[in-house]
Amino acid sequence: MQIDSLKKITTPTARETCAIAASGGFKLSAGDDVSPVEFLQELLAAKNLGDAVQFMAFALPAREAVWWACHCARQVQEDPASPAIAAAVEAAEAWVRRPTEENRRGALARAQATDFQSPAAWAAMAAFWSSGSMAPEHVPDVPAPGHLVGCAVAGAVMLAAVQSEPHLADEKRARFLAAAINIANGGNGRIS
Repeated sequence: MQIDSLKKITTPTARETCAIAASGGFKLSAGDDVSPVEFLQELLAAKNLGDAVQFMAFALPAREAVWWACHCARQVQEDPASPAIAAAVEAAEAWVRRPTEENRRGALARAQATDFQSPAAWAAMAAFWSSGSMAPEHVPDVPAPGHLVGCAVAGAVMLAAVQSEPHLADEKRARFLAAAINIANGGNGRIS
């Protein structure tokens, strides 16, 4: 997979993204002056797809990361999906299209209606943690720590890769990473 740029990723070094990931318990390590493109190329060349997924979950801006989680959730969603899971991914997608407070809180409600065993639930949680307060409405704000979006997106994408047909996990991770790269360059993630 050739990567020329990742124009939506604004951190100048991969090390900055790795530091955010470390706040969430992820162990990614990049050299001081390694760019996000170089780091992702290194991970892909080493076939370290799990770390590449984690890196992209933290490197993408929140809306793009949540969109990626939704895309991956849709790729593996059962047909028909349970109403709660369908509603969770739809709520996360609604937040991506219109990142309003109403849609952000709606994503939380839809995630809580699931058993948190699906990529859709974690996509919805990523939308909720993207901004605003984690506290109930009408109480003092409690901002979400900056690493929670990446944690939820990484969880959604990794779960999507193994939830069904786990023997195909690496193939799915590679396909999901191609979608993330497309999204990072302004695309919609749909790879033909």
